[in-house]
Amino acid sequence: MNLPAYSALTNTFTRLYRYQHLGAIAGWDQAAKMPARGNDARGAALAELDVLIHQTLTDESLPGLMSTANTEPLEVTQRANLREMRRDWEQASLLSARLIEAKSLAGSRCEHAWRTQRKENDWRGFLENFTEVVKLSREEAQTLSQARGLSPYDALMDKYEPGSLSTDINIFFGDLKTWLPELIGKVRDKQADETVLEAQGPFPIDRQRALGLDIMGILGFDFSAGRLDVSTHPFCGGVAEDVRITTRYSEDDFMRSMMGIVHETGHARYEQNLPRRTVHLPVGRARSMGIHESQSLSFEMQLGRSPAFLRLISPLVKKHLGDQEAFDSANLARIYTRVKPGLIRVDADELTYPAHVILRYEIERALMNGDIEAADVPELWDQKMMAYLAMDTRHDYQNGCLQDIHWPGGSFGYFPSYTLGAMYAAQYFASIRSLHTNLDTLVAQGDLSPIFDWLNSHIWSQASQWDTNELVQRATGEALNPLHLRSHLKDRYLGADV
Repeated sequence: MNLPAYSALTNTFTRLYRYQHLGAIAGWDQAAKMPARGNDARGAALAELDVLIHQTLTDESLPGLMSTANTEPLEVTQRANLREMRRDWEQASLLSARLIEAKSLAGSRCEHAWRTQRKENDWRGFLENFTEVVKLSREEAQTLSQARGLSPYDALMDKYEPGSLSTDINIFFGDLKTWLPELIGKVRDKQADETVLEAQGPFPIDRQRALGLDIMGILGFDFSAGRLDVSTHPFCGGVAEDVRITTRYSEDDFMRSMMGIVHETGHARYEQNLPRRTVHLPVGRARSMGIHESQSLSFEMQLGRSPAFLRLISPLVKKHLGDQEAFDSANLARIYTRVKPGLIRVDADELTYPAHVILRYEIERALMNGDIEAADVPELWDQKMMAYLAMDTRHDYQNGCLQDIHWPGGSFGYFPSYTLGAMYAAQYFASIRSLHTNLDTLVAQGDLSPIFDWLNSHIWSQASQWDTNELVQRATGEALNPLHLRSHLKDRYLGADV
């Protein structure tokens, strides 16, 4: 079929994908392999690439091509692709090349310094770079806000969660805050009488890595299209054809790296199973960061911390880390479902994790809406950590407001995606379990295909064919329903006591 305008657009967006491919790999290298003194040059190169991407995306020919393509006889997937192309163009056309370059440079500079400043608990040093990141992020937020009639924060969140508004997030998170503290209290009371054997280290890093690779294999990671490395903050990067995941190790604690790898493998499987015929186009990319986090949390929380999965991998843990009683599957289950408020989000248990997210959401929303300044973050952090988790973080910036990579890089609006992802994941597994009532038996036997097949059919293969609400509706038969998360947490942690 002759579709000249649409074909011209696909050529442009394929070129954009190739630029983004190079940027993703250079960004991964910056975080995982690059020597420290390379950062200024790398930051400048990435900023230059961001400007090139922006110039390509705002080419004066694109609006006309989009209008003409809209009159062409497009198929359903092509029309969805045109919708996503227009969204990308509209977002980019509102921002100047100057702002794109300045924000990229400031983010690279702040993030690189943060890696050292966090270790040194250096909030004062961090604040100098962070203030510039906040200033430029606010400029972006104000520009998008004025054009779209959204609050500044909502305008930024829309980049990660298309169509979501903080009024919606407030409802979801407000509901969580009404019942989660009581549930945490009940679970902690119940667990007070449980005996949990602590694993005896040290756990050599090479053995932890070998264990992680074996678990990635069980989870279906394609090693011919990706790899595992180390970084300051675990992440999944690269592109669908070459997925790069990272973790971090401690010889005193194998739990951090193992579950971090499970989490990032969930992200990776999503990327590796996006439809290859459209992966280079906007319709072929992941739908939203909430949907992306739903994959990592399907792997880490729904599957990874389940007694059935821990039964499956218990022999591997013993093989690589030693045959000690603490690695028996029942004890592993008690370890990985232990509820105890802590300082670090990525190490948090399943029940207290949402409190970490809500805290960050409330702070970054206030920061981008101009209600607080960058210098106010530590005090507000301390107040909310005490209120939500009864944890004292005063003057402990390393384990407080400096612990995440998102804000140094300017990723304001991302944090709600984590708890939205947990809600989506619980809803997926409710659907999967309705189809496979013996799911736990299958998982313990090593048959994870019911989970992977369902995710592939309903989420991975659909990419951005549908908007987020329709994607979830088609997958589960209903819109996002937070009751599934509440039911899952009660069933797992209180069981018959509910």
